[in-house]
Amino acid sequence: MPEKFPIGPAPRGTDKGPRRRKRPDIIADQLRELIVAHGLRPGDPIAPEWFQPQNLKASRGTLREALQILEFQGLITSKTGPGGGIFVSAVSPDQAIRLLDNLFLFEQPSIANIYALRKWVEPELAASVAGKLSPEGFEALQSTIRLYEDEPTTAEEEYAQRLAELDFHEELTRHSDNPLLAFIGRFLLSLLREMTVCRAIYKEPNPGLRETGLHYQVRLLRALRAGDPELCRMIMRGHMIEAETYMLERAAVRVRSRRQGG
Repeated sequence: MPEKFPIGPAPRGTDKGPRRRKRPDIIADQLRELIVAHGLRPGDPIAPEWFQPQNLKASRGTLREALQILEFQGLITSKTGPGGGIFVSAVSPDQAIRLLDNLFLFEQPSIANIYALRKWVEPELAASVAGKLSPEGFEALQSTIRLYEDEPTTAEEEYAQRLAELDFHEELTRHSDNPLLAFIGRFLLSLLREMTVCRAIYKEPNPGLRETGLHYQVRLLRALRAGDPELCRMIMRGHMIEAETYMLERAAVRVRSRRQGG
């Protein structure tokens, strides 16, 4: 099967309408609403009477499936033995991103789709961090830069450096005080790492690209330290526009090469 390289807008899927919800899904939603209504927090035990079939008007089999759904979603965890039971659990960003990655597994967004968001999200992320980074935060960002400061000696090392450049942006999300903005930023980075065409582009040798990325990120660190959100926005937006241009050009070249080779 020929490799697909999405460049422009992603194709729209067929709308088959909403599916009829199964009883275990409905029961799982009822239990989730109870957790929220009672103000339970991660680590809190859930009262055993909540799981009585007669209280939920459900069979034991249906209730068991509902609990499996909640556990799969990361909302509850069960422990056996003394002090055991069912407890509220926190969903980590990584868990949520893995589920969202599956959403786009067969109909991936295009590079243009991703950068349409990155050109807005990344500048706002940078601005949200300006003047708020701790010394440890600066060190964490500088550590990612050190991974690709030196000229790579092998193709594998160059590929690892390209991924380390993405790690810089992910590290930036960890220091934003806007959790929704940070999550969107991390999700977009995950899409870039998982897309076949992006992986192929990252493996292409391009010494000048590393220098360009370093230039933007060193300038950004200075603006972050100076606490200048507008300058951070400007630098990051320029970085995203240049990155988008490069990725689209390389994807188009790969498509032309495959057509000519075919």
